[in-house]
Amino acid sequence: MKLKSYFAATVEAAMNMARLELGSEAMLVSTTRTVGETRHLGEYEVVFATATHHDARAIDAAGQNQKKAPPIDKLSEEVAGLKHEMERLASALSRSSAGVAKIVGSPDLAEAFSRLVDAELDADVAQDIIWRISSQVETAGNPGSSRCARLLASELQQLFTTDSRLPAPSGRNAIVLVGPPGVGKTTTLVKLAVQYGLGKRRPSQILSVDTHRVAATEPLRSYASIMGLGFREIDTARALTQALEEHREKDLIFIDTPGLAHADFEDLNDIAKLLSNHPRVETHLVLSASMKPADMKRIAKQYEMFSPSKLIFTHLDETETYGPLINMSIRTGKPISFLSRGQQIPEDLEPADRQTLVRMVLKEMQPSQEELSSTAAA
Repeated sequence: MKLKSYFAATVEAAMNMARLELGSEAMLVSTTRTVGETRHLGEYEVVFATATHHDARAIDAAGQNQKKAPPIDKLSEEVAGLKHEMERLASALSRSSAGVAKIVGSPDLAEAFSRLVDAELDADVAQDIIWRISSQVETAGNPGSSRCARLLASELQQLFTTDSRLPAPSGRNAIVLVGPPGVGKTTTLVKLAVQYGLGKRRPSQILSVDTHRVAATEPLRSYASIMGLGFREIDTARALTQALEEHREKDLIFIDTPGLAHADFEDLNDIAKLLSNHPRVETHLVLSASMKPADMKRIAKQYEMFSPSKLIFTHLDETETYGPLINMSIRTGKPISFLSRGQQIPEDLEPADRQTLVRMVLKEMQPSQEELSSTAAA
C-alpha cells in the first residue's frame, strides 16, 4: 500500500487534488489540521492510500497458495487470512472512493464532513457517517444544511453510548476511579460523593489506595471530614477486600486510586486483579478531554488491567474539540458516564448525555431538539 498526503486550505480541495492524481481507487485514510512545520503547506492534511502492484500480486499469490495447500495446513490458514485481509482492503478502497466522490460532489456533505474533521472525529468514522446519510441527502427535494445537520446528529448519536447511573442497576455500588496523574480523579470523586452520596442522602464511604505519594490522601481525608463521610486509607488488596465487605451495606463506596507512572503498574497488580473481578465494583477510566487522541489510546490500553467499564472525561473547559471523546467510546465500546468542566465542587460535574455531546461536536451546525425528533420519527 502507498500513502500520500495532500495539503490545502479546505478538506474538499485536498480531496479533489487526490482524486485528480490518484483516481477513484484511492482510499481516504485520515484528515487532520496542520500544525508546526507543515502549517505553511495548507490548513488541512488529507492522507490517501492506493494499492500497489505488490498488493495485487499478494492477493493472486494468496489465492494460488490456498488451492495448493491442504485445508488443515497452518500455512494454508495464514495464506487464507492474508487473502481475506487483502480482499477487505480492496472493499474498503472501493467504498472509500465512492464516499469521497459523494463528499466532493455535495456542498452539504462536504460541509458536514469538514465539521466532523474539525472536531477531530476519526476519519473513517466521519466518512462512514457521511456514507450513511448521503442517500437521504441526495433524494431530498430540498436537502439544505439544516436537513443534513439533523441527519448527521441522528447518525452520530447512534455510534456511542452514555450511562451515568449510580449505583448501577446490577448492584455494583463500589465506584472506582482510575487514570493517569493530573486528570482530576480525586476532585471528580469528591464531586460524585457530593452529588450522589451526600446530595441524595445515601449512606456512603470513601476509600483511597493512593499510598504511593507522601500525604497523597490528606486532601481527600479533609473533604470526607467536611462532608461527614467515612474515610479509610487502604494499602493492600487484602485490606481492600475487608473494607468492601465491611461497608457492603452502604449505598455507595467511592474508591480513589493513584495516578500511575509506567513503572508503578506492577505494584498495583494485586489490587487491579481484585477490582477487575469483584462483583460489586464498577471502574471508571478518567481521561482529560484535552489529551492528544494518541495519548488517550495509549493510556486506555495501559489501564485495561483494571477492566474499566465506563469513561469519565475531565478538563472539558481546556479544549474546543470533542470528537476524541466519541472516538474513545466507539473504539473501546465503553459508555461515557460523566463530564467535568472545572474545579468547582460539585457544580462542574454533569452526567454524560448523547445529545449534549453531539451538540458539542457539531457546534453551530447542531439542529434543535425539535428538528432532531422529527428526523428520528421520519
